[in-house]
Amino acid sequence: MPMNTVGAIIIAAGSSSRLGQPKQLLIFEGETLLQRAVRIANESGTSPVLVVLGAHRAQIQSQMEGSRASIVANPDWEGGMASSIREGVRALEAEAPGTGGALLMICDQPAVSAEHLGRMLVAFQQNPFSAIASVYAGKRGIPAIFPRGAFADLLALQGDQGARGLLLNPSRMVIEIPLENGELDIDRPEDLAHLRTS
Repeated sequence: MPMNTVGAIIIAAGSSSRLGQPKQLLIFEGETLLQRAVRIANESGTSPVLVVLGAHRAQIQSQMEGSRASIVANPDWEGGMASSIREGVRALEAEAPGTGGALLMICDQPAVSAEHLGRMLVAFQQNPFSAIASVYAGKRGIPAIFPRGAFADLLALQGDQGARGLLLNPSRMVIEIPLENGELDIDRPEDLAHLRTS
């Protein structure tokens, strides 16, 4: 498999406790947030597309019939974001050994588009040993592509630690791709209401 191929790992295992319902299944512009994330990952050219599920797994999975994504179950989802990242990376290694990089995504960043992911993939193809980070609100964050050389660091994450810390390591080469409104996410009912009216 070429060095610059990228698989997508969509982290969708959380319980959405502040929202009071699975945010993965919220409808935005005619599709669920998770369906949208899977669609734009596929449209951007990543392969395979993996979805890590934990809380509400049966309910969410039942809404994904026909989806072009592989489901990865995380039985330890309550252990925090890091456990889902680890499960996703292991599954990517199993399904696509030799893939050049992993695109980490969540499903509740409505500003993310297939075009943005495409710009990230082009940057990675030109720089296959660098991490590619989205930049918004003055910070690096996800979606982000991590090269194969960073997989060990992803597998070493613990607790509720996401991957943002790895993007801040001064010894890591990171290319920044601006993402306007990337800081907008959906944690509370009013976030979705605001989004639908904006």
